Amino acid sequence: MQYEKEIVLNDGAKYLLRGANEADAAEVLHTFDLVHTETDYLLTYPEENSFTVQQEANFLKARNESKNAIEIAAFVDGRIAGTAGFEQIGDKKKIRHRADFGIAVEKAHWGRGIGKALTLACIECAKQAGYLQIELEVIAENTSAVRLYESVGFREYGRNPRGFRTRNGWQTLILMRLELDS
Repeated sequence: MQYEKEIVLNDGAKYLLRGANEADAAEVLHTFDLVHTETDYLLTYPEENSFTVQQEANFLKARNESKNAIEIAAFVDGRIAGTAGFEQIGDKKKIRHRADFGIAVEKAHWGRGIGKALTLACIECAKQAGYLQIELEVIAENTSAVRLYESVGFREYGRNPRGFRTRNGWQTLILMRLELDS
């Protein structure tokens, strides 16, 4: 999928949301590695990322050519400050209406409105792709992310108290969904 939009941040700065492409692969990979070192709220540890720049380029190329998946990057001062995207949960008839959403923003840019803008962009694209529901999982103690998702219409539909087993113990996952056809 393709997407491009200029946005104004909470502090008045302008930035660009755009579908990441092959040329962005090295920077997307760098951002991925950075954000995974900055927080324990994401699925993987930094050392678990085994993608090469070429594999990332292939992934982004596939996203750009897809009709039902996207990876959007937020560019601030020409640099990627975060990414978000979605993909179909499965292609079986009973579940092809559902998309899985993920997002990561560099800590230096938390609270500036980038996360909300990326989330809204993905919602817009998911509607265009024909999805009826977007789903996500969020760490319960990540209250700012929970508030963000609720502010755009996501609702909790369950919890998994042993969702993540981290190096420091268990993290509860909140399962959330946004119905796009209501």
